[in-house]
Amino acid sequence: MAEQYRLEMIGVSKSFPGVKALDGINLKVRPGTVHALMGENGAGKSTLIKVLTGVEEFETGEIMIDGCDHAIINRSPQEAQNRGISTVYQEVNLCPNLTVAENLFIGREPRKGGLIDWKTMNKKASKLLQDLDIHADVTQTIDNYSIAIQQMVAIARAVDMSAKVLILDEPTSSLNESDSKALLDLMLEFKKQGMTMIIITHKLNEVAYVADKITVIRDGSTIETMDKRTDEITEDRIIKGMVGRELTDRFPKRKNVKIGDKALEVKNWTVHHQVYSDRKVVDNVSMYVRKGEVLGISGLMGAGRTELAMSIFGRSYGKNISGELYINGKEVKLHTVKEAIEHKIAYVTEDRKGNGLILSNPIRVNTTLANLDGVSAHGVIDRDKEIAVAEEYRQKMRTKCPSVEQNVGNLSGGNQQKVLLAKWMFAGPDVLILDEPTRGIDVGAKYEIYCIINDLVAAGKSVIMISSELPEVLGMSDRIYVMNEGRIVGELDAAEASQEVIMGRILSSSKGE
Repeated sequence: MAEQYRLEMIGVSKSFPGVKALDGINLKVRPGTVHALMGENGAGKSTLIKVLTGVEEFETGEIMIDGCDHAIINRSPQEAQNRGISTVYQEVNLCPNLTVAENLFIGREPRKGGLIDWKTMNKKASKLLQDLDIHADVTQTIDNYSIAIQQMVAIARAVDMSAKVLILDEPTSSLNESDSKALLDLMLEFKKQGMTMIIITHKLNEVAYVADKITVIRDGSTIETMDKRTDEITEDRIIKGMVGRELTDRFPKRKNVKIGDKALEVKNWTVHHQVYSDRKVVDNVSMYVRKGEVLGISGLMGAGRTELAMSIFGRSYGKNISGELYINGKEVKLHTVKEAIEHKIAYVTEDRKGNGLILSNPIRVNTTLANLDGVSAHGVIDRDKEIAVAEEYRQKMRTKCPSVEQNVGNLSGGNQQKVLLAKWMFAGPDVLILDEPTRGIDVGAKYEIYCIINDLVAAGKSVIMISSELPEVLGMSDRIYVMNEGRIVGELDAAEASQEVIMGRILSSSKGE
């Protein structure tokens, strides 16, 4: 008897001007399984999702659900949803000012006499979350909850819409380790109940934990599909399939780097919450970074790492900021982002789409945004110079794109990250603060960004790297600060640091030891 599939994509192709995004993709997903989809940024994963969910039309091939040809899927997202395909995206698409219940039932609110039946809606929402073991007050606005809870609410909404195939796009990219584990356990519970899921992730440990099958795609084509029941699946095999070569060392070594004097130092730095000004988010922090050094800052989500970085960067976050800031041993007062840039400090945000880039503008414009003086004369931008600078950084960063006139919103996540880095590198900083610099990008693109970081410190620059991925912090840092609840709770040299030591510092500080 032939094997039955919940979803099949057979020979599906899709092109954009100058780019073959999908080139005869084949994907078969069995009912009641978790199927992982892996590939480099730009491999075609995002286009595949858009085709499946009706956002983009495909040109050739077939898409079948339960053995039935549903080419009509590609007409609209509503058609795809009607046929049971639902997606939870990397950027949580909830309405922050609506309640949990309103977000769960938006567009399908229970009604009585033409009006929304709030009592019934709240009751149904509470029952849904209780069944899924999600702890949230459905009458509270969703922005009162962590990203982890918001992600789970988005999944609960998809589940309640009777999804036949649930697609999860980088569902844990913004979560810490414990929250990620909770979400993955929720997926395994769904699998027991017979749900079919596709997970797109760059985290190889997650794939090993939840996936039954793994399909690797590269350059828009299917490379291979591995079955956990019959195949020997290793990280090296997956990585080789994704990048087309073996990565013998995940973190490139730095050679002959000389670490010099202190480039930036803060003393007794305290920051209060932007809205709730009586709450400290950074509590009496003292830290420094030296020239030629990669300084890692580790900690759980909510530890105050981003707030610390943004407050240093021209007080772009926080209220009632106090403390001392020194650059090259001299105390400075930086009250604006402009002043921070003038003092050769750059901050690469963790939110590249929301705060880092203008997605509707081309690479050319985004690359020069932080240093318009570098491409203008007498207040007028020199377009030829702007193009030349963007092209120089495109080549230097190995950004995959048809030209620098390509809108940034059409690039893959890894290539967007490269444009964001290029933007701040063109500003000529001496101290570069990187907040989650490899979030949501693949191992190949990560390696390239690590090489860029190494080149920066080799040139005498200072890099402060905030990351939720402990292997990344350990693999790239010369020295590590551990943060918890707004305070520095540990300082470690690379030689003495380990995941166990870092987590031990966090846990012991939480207990008040």
